[in-house]
Amino acid sequence: MGDDSSDSPTWISRLRRVMHGDPESRQELLELISDDSLNFLGKQELSMLRGVLQVSEVQVREIMIPRSQMVVLEREASPDEVLKQIVESGHSRFPVVGEDRDEVIGMLLAKDVLRVLVDNSGQPFNIESVLRPATFIPESKRLDTLLEEFRNGRSHIAIVVDEYGSTAGLLTIEDVLEQIVGDIDDEHDPEEAEPIQKLGENRWQVLALTRIEDFDAYFSVSFDNDEFDTVGGLVMQEFGRLPRRGESVTADNLRIAVTQADRRRVHTLEVSRVVDA
Repeated sequence: MGDDSSDSPTWISRLRRVMHGDPESRQELLELISDDSLNFLGKQELSMLRGVLQVSEVQVREIMIPRSQMVVLEREASPDEVLKQIVESGHSRFPVVGEDRDEVIGMLLAKDVLRVLVDNSGQPFNIESVLRPATFIPESKRLDTLLEEFRNGRSHIAIVVDEYGSTAGLLTIEDVLEQIVGDIDDEHDPEEAEPIQKLGENRWQVLALTRIEDFDAYFSVSFDNDEFDTVGGLVMQEFGRLPRRGESVTADNLRIAVTQADRRRVHTLEVSRVVDA
């Protein structure tokens, strides 16, 4: 084991060996990391290094989960509705809204709900009694600053507001960390692809973040309204919850199937025209 450690220097020491002088700027260091001369580093190592450097240049608005795809609970939700949402979504934290989705009145943690339901013998369930304060951040906040705030505080989720104070989306600490440890330069990243791509006759791949007005124009339909901004929001409204991969809805002679999703959001969809027999 001693021979292995002496013969295999860490990637940090190897990086230092390649660097003949101190980079004079963050951009120079980023260019050095992207240079082919560092091919002795693994793909994941290079990706993490780039992520660390680039995270200070990324703003919250660029990676947030948009309001239309937020999984929220209503203030008047019953215990059964709350438990159903917890089980179906797999989330542990939920924004609680008032009369509309712009009015986030607090955060609900699944563990608090379970504790109350177990300990509260016969008392009416009051969702507001277990609410925790919500953290609100502007769309323009940089991710490195937000990560530091997450680390210093006890909150792992923040509500993003626009310049008018309206809810624009949300962001979790996991979303920020993925910018560092994830494969941020993956050439197959769906967010780098065209919003709508034709797959074959009467079949298209559509990114869930495609704006609904662009979707309407492309497919000559009229889904646009004030309740959602994206195709993912349309699908969530049809289901009334965050759908799983493989589930589909049919509307206006279009079948919209979820092809990629995780526990927080829908990523890609496959749209096909329903042809009458």
